[in-house]
Amino acid sequence: MLEEDEYVSAKISYVGFVDQMGLEGVVILKAEDGKEFPMRAFSGEVARHISRFQEGDKGGIPTIYNLVEEIAAMEDLLLTEVRVYQSGSVLRANLYFRKRGSEVVLRNYRASDSIALAAYYDIPIKVRKGLFEEPIER
Repeated sequence: MLEEDEYVSAKISYVGFVDQMGLEGVVILKAEDGKEFPMRAFSGEVARHISRFQEGDKGGIPTIYNLVEEIAAMEDLLLTEVRVYQSGSVLRANLYFRKRGSEVVLRNYRASDSIALAAYYDIPIKVRKGLFEEPIER
């Protein structure tokens, strides 16, 4: 099986918080077939950034994301997709950049920050198939 076949496209269907204080974030990614992947155990601050980016508020980008943007601009790189997978007990992501006919892949980054970058740049999010659950009736 090709690596490409192991991933499915997903959209952010929900962004919120696990606790009332907004300290821990949660994101639900939804595949085209309706299956969902709830992701939690990341900072509420990242959840707020994802929510803002989805709403079109892309001003005041956090420093670390600004760093990625500046390096990409200096090196003429375009972030094209993010792929989320499980590594041991944690979630990680690979960032795929395109540069004049070639591809650059940055591996093993925090999934929450990678999803925030995907929301900022409006690029595809792909998730390893095995992470999805059957749709939940709400």
